[in-house]
Amino acid sequence: MLNGLLDSLRTTLIEGASHLPMNFAIETESLSKRFGRLKALDELSLRVAQGGVHALVGPNGAGKTTLIKILVNIFRATAGTATVLGADSTSISGKAFARIGYVSENQQLPLWMRVGAFLKYFRPFYPTWDLDLESRFVQQFELPLDRKLRHLSRGMRMKAALASALAFRPELIILDEPFSGLDPVVREELVQALVDATAYSTTFVSSHDLAEIESFATHLTYLDSGRLRLSEDVPSIRSRFREVEVTLDSPVAIPPDLPSNWLQFSTAGATLKFIDSAFQPDTLQSEILHRFGTIQHAAFNPMTIRNIFLAVAKSARKPS
Repeated sequence: MLNGLLDSLRTTLIEGASHLPMNFAIETESLSKRFGRLKALDELSLRVAQGGVHALVGPNGAGKTTLIKILVNIFRATAGTATVLGADSTSISGKAFARIGYVSENQQLPLWMRVGAFLKYFRPFYPTWDLDLESRFVQQFELPLDRKLRHLSRGMRMKAALASALAFRPELIILDEPFSGLDPVVREELVQALVDATAYSTTFVSSHDLAEIESFATHLTYLDSGRLRLSEDVPSIRSRFREVEVTLDSPVAIPPDLPSNWLQFSTAGATLKFIDSAFQPDTLQSEILHRFGTIQHAAFNPMTIRNIFLAVAKSARKPS
């Protein structure tokens, strides 16, 4: 339903950004966080350009929530620095949140309040609060203004939280696992709201659900074991990864000096299989010919984002 709109949005945002001075909504330098012996973040250097929907993905325990809590000054880093909208994350408090919309999977809400009173309570804290936009979210999310938050489903409470975080048109929206446990209809509504918000905000959203995020993100950052494995715009990621299957004249052994961009290389008789992480068709065919001789058949298959990230993770964990 959203695919055509999202593909157009990605192209517009990425091409437009290439003509603008590079400003970063979020920037970290050698950021590390330890909890005792556990290293949750390991010298993470990341830059999130302004505009678009930047997805932070990775398995559970990858460090996503730790990073977000450092960005909004809930946690302090053990080492390194983080800036948010040009300010050191350690200074993020009070009025700074008038520019940042933040919603967490485990966010505590005043369950005793009615939805209408909940939204009204927040208005004075945000000079840019837009009553028309608030009304639009109330209608779009079908929020029952006269019902207490405690009597709403988890999905409806998440809608109310998101409405309160978007109605003041923040420059930066930070969301920590907002889709966890929600039914598909609610997720679709939240995604549409985030897509609409790209007109005025940069969105930074974490999730372990690659299939969900792939459907609407313009940029993807992949964390694994606290380390940055990949950070790129979606079209670039898709264009440079391919599953390669090649049939040769005769069986071959795995050579010792394979290119570093050939991942998960294997042979079965005269068939080679691997993943090329820097795909250029002419260069790849020349390299195969140089190393193995005549090619009987070659297939270069596009990959899903999920399979790309699995390949990156497996490669990173492989013993050297």
